[in-house]
Amino acid sequence: MPRVALVTYDPRPEPSRDADLPVLLRALREAGAEADAVCWDDADADWAAYDLAVIRSTWDYSWRAAEFAAWAERCGKATRLANPAGVVRWNTDKRYVGDLAAAGVPVVPTRYLAPGDPADLPDDHEYVVKPTSGAGARYAARYTPGQHETAVRHLARMHAEGLTAMIQPYMRSIDTGGERALQFFGGRLLHASRKRAVLSPGTAFDADKVAHPGLERWTPAPAELAVARDALAAVPDAPELLYARVDLVDGEDGAPRVMELELVEPNLFLFLHPDSVPAVVTAILTAAAQGR
Repeated sequence: MPRVALVTYDPRPEPSRDADLPVLLRALREAGAEADAVCWDDADADWAAYDLAVIRSTWDYSWRAAEFAAWAERCGKATRLANPAGVVRWNTDKRYVGDLAAAGVPVVPTRYLAPGDPADLPDDHEYVVKPTSGAGARYAARYTPGQHETAVRHLARMHAEGLTAMIQPYMRSIDTGGERALQFFGGRLLHASRKRAVLSPGTAFDADKVAHPGLERWTPAPAELAVARDALAAVPDAPELLYARVDLVDGEDGAPRVMELELVEPNLFLFLHPDSVPAVVTAILTAAAQGR
């Protein structure tokens, strides 16, 4: 009987926001596995007791990125970790977008401003400022050139906390065509979804935001699939990925570009795609058998 840990976070005093977790636990147990939900920072967790640890909803990690990366290294030495610790380390810093661009993958144009860098912000187009370590649109906001002083204060706040900022043009196609999320599991396309714009004009960077507004099922076009697969092939050292989510938007030319490549703890949206649960369970059990 394989033993599987679905790695999550401790949301207390609030309830967990991971609606997929109880669904996956039940499905894995019904398939004959011993499956537990384990918080990544649980000091008493015995990771070596599991055949496989699958990072599922460690949704507080971006506040503690260095601590989380160190945990992934330890866990990966105790058992098989999906995705591997090297992938976690690379993907928790969104400077990976530059790596994808260098590999020839079409991405949203991105510049980086580290603490100590001047506030070199655009003066001729709408743009987005967000941290290289973040999730759920945390510390993200969109600005026009006329909002320069507000954007500079945003940048100063991030730099004061030691965060590096990403500067990207606001992709206006999001307002019409949305952002598409292509989910892969076990090396195959699992399903795809589309969501509407997260960042509204005038919303403060530290305001709460709806991470996946207007979420709906989506059938990806061949061009979207091609870009997604190119992005996955560009991950350093070509590791074996149990799961991946590739977020795409359209550029000015109408062609898809990578907005984000989520290899750590992507929401699978199984509540929208319940028919994908058996494929996820099969892939997890296969990976667990390889780790025994």
